[in-house]
Amino acid sequence: MPTKVERLLINFKTLEEFKKFKAYGIQELSMLEDLEHNMIENNSESPFYGIYFGDELVARMSLYRVGSKYDYYFEPKQDYMQLWKLEVLEHYRHKGFGKQLVDFAKTFNLPIKTNARINSHDFWEKQGFQPATYEMERDFGENPYIWMPEGVQEKTES
Repeated sequence: MPTKVERLLINFKTLEEFKKFKAYGIQELSMLEDLEHNMIENNSESPFYGIYFGDELVARMSLYRVGSKYDYYFEPKQDYMQLWKLEVLEHYRHKGFGKQLVDFAKTFNLPIKTNARINSHDFWEKQGFQPATYEMERDFGENPYIWMPEGVQEKTES
């Protein structure tokens, strides 16, 4: 069955499917609250992308562009993609869905920053990501991994 990455609509059906994912949290609850207050609609821009297998959402990620003024990872400062909440439902793991989501993120041809979750370092390194190589304040207990398209240089330690 062919699968493709698609932008997920912000609606009650999508948010209900998110409850199946372990990383369900504040961002989804905030979108649910917005929906309940009729502030956003089905066609609102969603930061979530996912893969359906049949009618079931089996993999998802949050992906959004961060402006260069907030860049602490790349030199010179530049826009980059923030990728997080990448998750594949347990029954669908090791079938290439996570790689498919990461490959989709790479099509924006911008540097990508993610935070590797516990025991996910091997996955990110197989996708061409490297740990950030300089010391930074880690206000949120970050474990940043970065990927650069060809020709983009990573900030180095001073």
